[in-house]
Amino acid sequence: MLEPQELVDKLVATLPNLLVTERWFGGKDKPITAVRPLRITMVGDDLVHLIFEVAQPGRTESYQGALSLSDGSWDVLLDPDHNHVLLTKIAAGARDDGIVFAHEPGVELRTGLRGRAIGVEQSNTSLIYGQQYILKIFRKLAHGENRDLVMHRALRSVGCEHIAQPLGSISTEVDGEPVTLAMLQEFLPDAVEGWDMAKTSVRDLMAEADLHADEVGGDFAGEAQRLGHAVAKVHADLALALGTRMADEDAISQAIEGMQKRLDTVLESVPELGRYEDALRVTFEEARKHVGPIPIQHVHGDLHLGQVLRTVHGWLLIDFEGEPAAGVAERHALRSPLRDVAGMLRSFDYAARQLLVGRPDDDQLAYRAMEWTKRNRAAFCDGYAEVAADPRDNAHLLRAFELDKAVYEVAYEHANRPEWLTVPLSSIARMTSGGE
Repeated sequence: MLEPQELVDKLVATLPNLLVTERWFGGKDKPITAVRPLRITMVGDDLVHLIFEVAQPGRTESYQGALSLSDGSWDVLLDPDHNHVLLTKIAAGARDDGIVFAHEPGVELRTGLRGRAIGVEQSNTSLIYGQQYILKIFRKLAHGENRDLVMHRALRSVGCEHIAQPLGSISTEVDGEPVTLAMLQEFLPDAVEGWDMAKTSVRDLMAEADLHADEVGGDFAGEAQRLGHAVAKVHADLALALGTRMADEDAISQAIEGMQKRLDTVLESVPELGRYEDALRVTFEEARKHVGPIPIQHVHGDLHLGQVLRTVHGWLLIDFEGEPAAGVAERHALRSPLRDVAGMLRSFDYAARQLLVGRPDDDQLAYRAMEWTKRNRAAFCDGYAEVAADPRDNAHLLRAFELDKAVYEVAYEHANRPEWLTVPLSSIARMTSGGE
């Protein structure tokens, strides 16, 4: 059996090639210049936990993984023979060489369960234990308590009905600062992801030759309205738990300047966006002219159909970390709730157009996709307006937020899924030319 340090040294030499094959690794757009181990910890008898730093041109980021001391296997967090120890230690409130395992106050956990990985694309790793718990392991690490955990605790404190309850956490310190490694929540086995429901609805519509969106059996508009209602309730609960304030002129200017700077950055790497630059900048500045004082608060920060679950009791919001590419300070900043609304409206467009990716142009399918999008965007806003102000009443700011989100999507697709780049680019073309 190798010593932990010797094993880690061997692994680190191979990580530049391994990481680019991992879905959760967010640096596939640039070459890896160095990998350095930051912290090595034995967890149990055979699991070696590793926090490592990845250097790439213009950025350095930290990630976590684990390997088996007995056979050197990488990423054994996915292995039920190894990951059962994580739940056991959370239940016991254990500490291992600076790693703190804790359950939430008043929570008692069942142990003896082994974790199975969720087989879907995501930037973190989620393990399901039995039918009771889900452990989200944060692959890319940031200094400070993880926002997802902070927000769930705040929402729980005011009795929010639209979240899965937080049950525990794993944390440590790196360079003297706290770092959250994982969060344990209740698992809801009956839950269905909003993205999957929306895709099914779109497929039903595309399969019909002569029916409209409101005539197809898989019409999603009723769910979209209920989802809008749930999002507005979560915003209200966040305001109750964490407070609000009015954005002054400086805050609004900073928001608009942030949009312009994001555009500057993305233009450097995606020249295809250049044809829309002038129209985008005009739209952002129009928002500045038409926006008066607006309330800002903590919001979800990266809301889309993949971040919501439908259970038998209603819609739940998950993953409150914020945009994966945003810095810690940006994720924790107060924002207009319209940012979340804009993110969900963009997601409806993605759901409608995902069947068109990689296919020859088809005007009929494109028309039906737009019909589905418009119907569900309107239904979502109708549901939101049942609880809060109608998002469409602030059209200039909402459009600016939507376009800012689409620019972000351009950067993401360019780095991760180039074949999907047409989805945000076509939306930008439509919105900057006066379309919805």
